[in-house]
Amino acid sequence: MEPLFDFLGNYWWLAFPLVGIFGGVGSAWERASKRRHKRRLEILHAKSELKAAQAAARAKPVATASVPTAITRPSPEPDQLEQLFVAHDQVTRRWLDYELDVAKLIAFPAMSDGRQPLTAAFLRAKRNADHLRPASAKAKVTKEQLDEYRAAVTEFEVAFDLAERDARRVRDSSFTEGERKRLSTAKQLLTVAIDQAATPAERQLAYKRVREELDGLISLSDEAVEELEKKVALELTADPHPTPRVSPSRD
Repeated sequence: MEPLFDFLGNYWWLAFPLVGIFGGVGSAWERASKRRHKRRLEILHAKSELKAAQAAARAKPVATASVPTAITRPSPEPDQLEQLFVAHDQVTRRWLDYELDVAKLIAFPAMSDGRQPLTAAFLRAKRNADHLRPASAKAKVTKEQLDEYRAAVTEFEVAFDLAERDARRVRDSSFTEGERKRLSTAKQLLTVAIDQAATPAERQLAYKRVREELDGLISLSDEAVEELEKKVALELTADPHPTPRVSPSRD
């Protein structure tokens, strides 16, 4: 033990930097733990909202009219189905606003990333609602089928709201600095690709560069590519002799 005491007596001053180092490591670990804990709480909160909405939809009674048999009215199911179809279609249109708009996908890439928990939950809810949707508003369905479809549409609505809210919150924070730079470059090039004041050659070159920058970062559906190509192919309607513009450089 004596050599240890001699060492401590001669190098006691090392305690101060070591305390600082261990303190810094501990603080970093604590901050990382807090971030992970906060993210888990957000996901749990979102899941609880989704479950609550599903339970409310299942518990919602189906309104029925009590009338004499002699003047029995037509079944109210077609009207209810029409209302559910409208709600279903509205959410689908909101989703297509992202799915077909490359600019929106660049701004909110989480909406196309099935690895994100809330986006994955929304996509599952969409598939379920689409699967349970009757062939038409006049289709003959049982009360159980109607209730099941109503619950699926409610889940679809809530899941989309949660996924959209989360995507607008995180934006491109899940990407590295280099990937965010590529997204920014793609955004600038996209404005040239769909600019009617640019020449066809400029638009085509910018379009090609957009696809290159997004490759491996954002998965574009065939429909989104088709919509973008339609915008790129627009005929020049502005100045017939525009000044050539310089595309953003790639570092």
